Amino acid sequence: MRWCSQVFSVSGSGAHAHALALAPIVTASFSNTSLVLQFQKPLFKFSNSSSLALTHRKLLPSALPLTQPSSSREDFDFVVVNFYHFVFIQDPQAEVDKHRSFLQLEGLDINGRLYLNEQGINAQYSGPSKDAMTYVNWLRKDNRFSDILVQISPSEKGHTFPTLKLRYKPSLVQFEGGMSHLSLLDPSMRAIPLSPSEWRDRLESINKTDLTAKDNSNRNYILLDVRNGYEWDIGHFRGAQRPSVDCFRNTSFGLSREEITASDPLSNVDKEKANILMYCTGGIRCDVYSSILRQQGFQNLYTLKGGVSHYLKNEGPAEWVGNLFVFDSRLSLPPSIYYTGATTEAESTPVSGDDNFAKCYVCSLEVSELRHRNCANLDCNLLFLLCHADAADNVQRI
Repeated sequence: MRWCSQVFSVSGSGAHAHALALAPIVTASFSNTSLVLQFQKPLFKFSNSSSLALTHRKLLPSALPLTQPSSSREDFDFVVVNFYHFVFIQDPQAEVDKHRSFLQLEGLDINGRLYLNEQGINAQYSGPSKDAMTYVNWLRKDNRFSDILVQISPSEKGHTFPTLKLRYKPSLVQFEGGMSHLSLLDPSMRAIPLSPSEWRDRLESINKTDLTAKDNSNRNYILLDVRNGYEWDIGHFRGAQRPSVDCFRNTSFGLSREEITASDPLSNVDKEKANILMYCTGGIRCDVYSSILRQQGFQNLYTLKGGVSHYLKNEGPAEWVGNLFVFDSRLSLPPSIYYTGATTEAESTPVSGDDNFAKCYVCSLEVSELRHRNCANLDCNLLFLLCHADAADNVQRI
């Protein structure tokens, strides 16, 4: 497993340096020194970050996140902002220059990724709350971007991205073969968006029966996680099969010509009758992939509008298990970050077998902290989960 270019868009020594910056959680018994995990497998290097430990535990009665969000995301000193929008941009390079001029003129302290091309914009960035929202408000004054759905979450330790990358990019998300041939500007060629409440209603009505059916040809509903396998590992909707890929660009659900692939949740599905419910973190990967599936003849396609982050903000952890993987230095966020009622709901929700899904990479026992560690070996860059026992047994100070 390697870092997907979708994650940080860096390579070589730069990727390695950033991987080390994404420090996994260490128990408070360790001092603030560099540590190395030594297995027969590659090296795993990280720094102590015990202050995050209690905010990245599974959202279960036995381990509730203690960090409670305020009523407004803008109340935090630093925030992380995510949004995307498909719209025709005639001269994307001129648009890039326009955005850069505004950021420089206003002196905004923003780090992250701002990508534009002929099909629209894809943005993930961090900054002081005032600066972050100044850019959003300026963008919304443009009629082309007036209705963008913006996702905001707190960042307790300042910037979650090392630098700002504002540039033209041929594909707003990395996918094998690119995106230029997809009809993303035509809403009819993408999936029908469901609001968080509509999504919840559908899951609650079908999760007990249809999603557990073994024969795809007779299933009326397919819940499709359009993310990477390691994202599923720390959190997912109940009933969603773990993706078999670790880089979205290699996703091939429903594209097998034989359609007899065991790892493909869309294999042998009736393309005209089955209802495909797709979800991802913020929504853009679902929109892109739904266009591909539409070309393949799938008729009934639905996406979760705004992705999981928008759902958690509006509906809390209902039908959701675990935390949400994010592509910045925080790596993992509990539902309570988005939804103030998450802890209350968790206290009244019994623990089911589905909640014990996260396993240690070494011993396969359950882990309590849903946050990945990143292999420091350049030839590996594995993202993996580790239990406290194996961390304690294999850590040596250097």
